[in-house]
Amino acid sequence: MAKEMGISHTSVQRIWREAGIKPHLVKSFKISTDPDFEEKVTDVVGLYLNPPDKALVLCVDEKSQIQALDRSQPGLPLKPGRAATMTHDDKRHGTTTLFAALDVASGFVVGECLPRHRAKEFLRFLRKIDRSTKKSLNLHLVLDNYGTHKTPEVKAWLAKHPRFHLHFTPKGASWMNLVERFFADLTTKRIRRGVFTSVGNLEEAIHDYLDHHNADPKPFVWTKKAETILAKERRALEKLQSLSAGNQASESEH
Repeated sequence: MAKEMGISHTSVQRIWREAGIKPHLVKSFKISTDPDFEEKVTDVVGLYLNPPDKALVLCVDEKSQIQALDRSQPGLPLKPGRAATMTHDDKRHGTTTLFAALDVASGFVVGECLPRHRAKEFLRFLRKIDRSTKKSLNLHLVLDNYGTHKTPEVKAWLAKHPRFHLHFTPKGASWMNLVERFFADLTTKRIRRGVFTSVGNLEEAIHDYLDHHNADPKPFVWTKKAETILAKERRALEKLQSLSAGNQASESEH
């Protein structure tokens, strides 16, 4: 840009800064193609902002393929004037899957590490939730649209346990599940910089993090209203449609 306009690169930086232009940044987004998007958004946000009486709202999901990564060489510890170091390459010792249910009201998390994430494991975790919660409470589970959540075996089990009520986030909108926020914290604070010599070592670290979290849980507070989310989605869709129409018109002219 500086060469094209015949000015210095610092002038370009200043002009972009004053105009609020940040070409080096790219934000990700995805518009849901779920035909029931509006209905599902309203349902899930309603649970967050106006939870039903005598019930728990639990955000449930699996964090799959968590790798037990060891480093190829020992790292150096943090010290004044030098950051901690670790090798760029690693040794892989297998994977585990964390099933988690976040209580929206309290922030408490029921969790269990299992080797796979099939319907069989999901049913096992549903039974754990059933044992871990008061029988007098209805349970409203917020989940994504993963196939194992909707198998005939799962539906048959749910039919025998009527206090369980499943609420699905829209397709392509897993960010609406608050347990994803817990997974992000787990990754940042315990897994990403960890060194694990086995799957057992990794699972021990995950359960240790769960214990510390549950010793003083803090809820993740949802603030966005359904109307705000729906309006933003409509604006994004209208913008994409206008850009698509403009591109088609430009192509036809050529």
